[in-house]
Amino acid sequence: MKLAAIGAALLAVGVVAAVTGVVPAETVWAIADRTWPIMLFVIAITVVADLAATAGVFDVVSASLGRWARGRTVALWLLVVVLAVLSTAFLSLDTTAVLLTPVVVRVARAHGLPPLPFALTTVWLANTASLWLPVSNLTNLLAEQRLGSIGPAGFLQLLGPSALVATVATVIALAVVNRSALTGRFAPVEPPSISDRGLVVFSASVVVVLLPWLVSGIAPWIPASVAALLLVVAFAWRSPHSLRWAIVPWQAVVFASGLFLAVGAAQSLGAGAVVAVVAGAGDDLFALWRVAGTGMLGANAINNLPAYLVVESAADSPARLAALQIGVNAGALITPWASLATLLWHRQLTGDDVSVRWGRFALLGLATAPVVVLLAVLPLAFGPQAS
Repeated sequence: MKLAAIGAALLAVGVVAAVTGVVPAETVWAIADRTWPIMLFVIAITVVADLAATAGVFDVVSASLGRWARGRTVALWLLVVVLAVLSTAFLSLDTTAVLLTPVVVRVARAHGLPPLPFALTTVWLANTASLWLPVSNLTNLLAEQRLGSIGPAGFLQLLGPSALVATVATVIALAVVNRSALTGRFAPVEPPSISDRGLVVFSASVVVVLLPWLVSGIAPWIPASVAALLLVVAFAWRSPHSLRWAIVPWQAVVFASGLFLAVGAAQSLGAGAVVAVVAGAGDDLFALWRVAGTGMLGANAINNLPAYLVVESAADSPARLAALQIGVNAGALITPWASLATLLWHRQLTGDDVSVRWGRFALLGLATAPVVVLLAVLPLAFGPQAS
């Protein structure tokens, strides 16, 4: 409810700004036209992920991870890393935070392992591995529009090397931070019982078929909506009691919509000009570090979505826009509110009775995020796409 309340307040501010003329009507319509496909994708992909989890798809995957690890803790952790990266890249960082986090907590506890190192892995990779594809992050979808709808292939060509650097750097940092918890062995456990195997198979098939369509170049909301509709029909037939309004992420949609409109109002009042001075100009390495740093500071100060929107106008080239993406995505590791995914992650941990010390979280992020951002920007300045 807190997210919805904040979003409603921001929407109210935006409406007042529009009614009083602070935000021109054409600006409001432009914001709506730009954001409705993104909001529809968020709703659809969340429904797909939630229903797949309800069917037991993620439980089956987690049980498989335990078997494949053959009793080695570090092997189990590396498999969680792979799953977190794939989940984030194809199903978005919020899906990883909401659905994968409780799964890895259950996996860790079932094998007698401390859950927090595995949970920290999901939230860090949810943010830093969200550079891979347009569907990985809301900010990516906005940037892809800004770049002229270059599609997944063009996006991957621009940000793929940086995404690889950010992901590898994060995995190394996580291995160092959690090195003592990742040693030793564990005893395998029995796989979970499945009440409706047919629903699990169908749900898993829908997700597997959906993944390539998300990177096909078609607007992501279209295949995601089709997949969501297929799963809703299947659940209406096999498990109607599982269909509830709570699977629709209305709080996140209200929150994001309020941010979009409020940032539009702020930019109409001249916020963009101030940020442009801070972000600087140019495509050389130090200029790219500067815009990435501006994005990182903005994300940790106010949240990565409004930070991206405010700085976007100062990112006037593909390299600068990519650097901004690195800052607001990979840099959102320090404060709890830096990304919506981190807030959702914490809510999941609270429900599973896993406590998080925010002081330690912030210190670890402060030591890691700047390094990841600095390294991830290097391919933009020296890689093939820089020429």
